Amino acid sequence: MAAYELAQMNIARFRLPADHVANRDFMAALDGVNAIAEASDGFIWRLTGEGNDATDVAVTDDPLVIPNMSVWRDLDALAAFVYRQPEHLSIMRRRKEWFDHMAVYQVLWWVPAGHRPTVAEGMARLAMLEAIGPGPEAFTFKQPFAAPDGTPASPVQDECA
Repeated sequence: MAAYELAQMNIARFRLPADHVANRDFMAALDGVNAIAEASDGFIWRLTGEGNDATDVAVTDDPLVIPNMSVWRDLDALAAFVYRQPEHLSIMRRRKEWFDHMAVYQVLWWVPAGHRPTVAEGMARLAMLEAIGPGPEAFTFKQPFAAPDGTPASPVQDECA
């Protein structure tokens, strides 16, 4: 068993309230995409709120900001879901329809195996990435860092553009 697992958090800010008709396709896709994530090789855990997703979990004072947080076996497992899973890719390619542009919206970091990060931890890592850029404590797919036990991490090409 690996000593470390990969945590990820991303946030998005809806252009309109989540229940607005303009967001119907996104909201309707959540359960299916989450089920695919959970069935993916290397998936370990994901944040959920009152429902089967985390859209009701507050991460800032802005009610239009929603989180997604999960833990994966390693960078390759997460990248396979994010960049090579067709249902996820089709939603990611449409994100500009639903969400405002954010300069920094996703962060990756290594956690000890079995640790489940909190929203506060994820937001702190996101703030760290925004303040000082990628490093061993907070990084991106394009600039990954090896796990503390030396497990290497290679950059991942963004295929969602």
